[in-house]
Amino acid sequence: MSEKTQKGRIIRISGPVIEADGMRGAKMYDVVRVGEESLIGEIIRLNEDNAIVQVYEDTNGLRPGEKVASTGMSLSVELGPGLLTNIYDGIQRPLPDIYKVTGDFITRGVEAFALDRKKKWHFKPTAKPGDKLEPCDVIGEVQETSIITHKIIVSPNINGKLLSIEKEGDFTVVDDIAIVATDKGDIKLQMMHKWPVRKPRPVAKKYDPAVPLITGQRVIDTFFPVAKGGTAAIPGGFGTGKTVALHQLAKWSDAQVVVYVGCGERGNEMTDVLREFPELVDPKSGEPLMNRTVLIANTSNMPVAARDASVYTGITIAEYYRDMGYDVALMADSTSRWAEAMREISGRLEEMPGEEGYPAYLASRLAEFYERAGRVKLLGTKNREGSVSVTGAVSPPGGDFSEPVAQNTLRIVKVFWALDADLADRRHFPSVNWLKSYSLHLDAVSSWWHKEIGEDWLKLRNRAMTILQKESELQEIVKLVGPDALPPKERAALESARMLREDFLQQSAFHEVDTYCPSKKQYSMLRLMLTFSDKILDAVEKGVHIDDIIAMKTRESLARMGTVPNKEFEGRFAEIEKDLEKEIDKLVKEVR
Repeated sequence: MSEKTQKGRIIRISGPVIEADGMRGAKMYDVVRVGEESLIGEIIRLNEDNAIVQVYEDTNGLRPGEKVASTGMSLSVELGPGLLTNIYDGIQRPLPDIYKVTGDFITRGVEAFALDRKKKWHFKPTAKPGDKLEPCDVIGEVQETSIITHKIIVSPNINGKLLSIEKEGDFTVVDDIAIVATDKGDIKLQMMHKWPVRKPRPVAKKYDPAVPLITGQRVIDTFFPVAKGGTAAIPGGFGTGKTVALHQLAKWSDAQVVVYVGCGERGNEMTDVLREFPELVDPKSGEPLMNRTVLIANTSNMPVAARDASVYTGITIAEYYRDMGYDVALMADSTSRWAEAMREISGRLEEMPGEEGYPAYLASRLAEFYERAGRVKLLGTKNREGSVSVTGAVSPPGGDFSEPVAQNTLRIVKVFWALDADLADRRHFPSVNWLKSYSLHLDAVSSWWHKEIGEDWLKLRNRAMTILQKESELQEIVKLVGPDALPPKERAALESARMLREDFLQQSAFHEVDTYCPSKKQYSMLRLMLTFSDKILDAVEKGVHIDDIIAMKTRESLARMGTVPNKEFEGRFAEIEKDLEKEIDKLVKEVR
């Protein structure tokens, strides 16, 4: 490409969007350098030799006539050892390194390598000269953190024969460690490679969801489960607990790697995340949770275009760890702010607005993002699997789920956890509304629950949902005549539903035991509560007064099951079951 086709000049500036002429030969999504400070931008529209560029940095002070130079490369991320424990901005600049250079505020035009070029990693080869290499094959390992082994994988673009590979030793991410003979000639491999963020990394096959992603949250795992490789949305208004819910998913879900993307949330909220995550302890290993986490922070006061990029940066990093054979969980907080960034840029481009001013392509952009999730068979000579599970928080204005972002998200995702402001006001957390939420993974994961936990799991779950739905119907009558006017049978149903609501669905994120509930404990708790429901229904039909049932000691023991230490639970469960039988029999005998 000639100098003339590489460089152009700014002819128009509209916030984060600029127009440049003289860009003939540039390609869509090429990264460009804008102005005297070489601000980073990306071409999002081409018309002959005019290019529309979205700039990922503050454009104040730019003026027409300044140069625009195309790099000829798409916006890409660096993938290699050193990603974990790091905190990046939306275009993968490491914030701790930038802080050392610029202080509290990011200076325009500042550059920093995403991966440390000087740090040496201890490399252990797992391939040998002469091996046939296919895309994403593993050629070596690096102990990235105390709990995650980083597999050095061949880029998806490379296929050939391994000519040579370094012996075990210490190398930087840019040192040559192997040479591969390909159809296009010999290629030197490093521990790091780059990948365009808007291009999904290829896989051999995508599997149907079948294995649940266990989160330790009863309302999720038992009532509205998500599968590994699944997609979920968690919408809710201000104060309904979205961020705490995402923290719980990051901390307790049985994914091996966590990617947390803060795209457009308020600065103080993102600050809390950045302060809390490094202090959280991974419950499985006892090590800091950051040892298996990548954080991407792009707050609402940072350049709006970078908010758009941060989501793609996060999902690409998640796919990279998936390609190593790990189960990865990605949390995006929140996709509403990402959509607002799209709306602003669309307005600057003078595109025809869709519903509520959002661009007409809102649904397709959301779909492109969520469809990169999945449990897959990986490329390579060996039969390996990995998964990326995506949970997107949605922040609808005023908690209105009928707005475009929530509705378009609902059309795409398979699991919907609707956070309810009324439940949050009553201090019921997680504030997931059991009548509005749903999971399309329920039947797919039920075989795992039946095999691993209990054969009647789905039957118990459906019975519990029936009781809660019955309570909702009875509440209309209770509001008119009060609970005392109901027949004993209906009052017993209300008591069963109250126990499910308060003692099963409610769960404290800040209690040292109740914060995480193992699958077996969830099943046992639900089974015992439904046994209690059957017995009190039978007892009231035999004449036992509902107030006597409510006053039972066993009722109090049932209420505290969630806080019983997990190691002691099985023994305590058997005791409560026996006590329940005795107390109910005693009450029935007294009536007779």
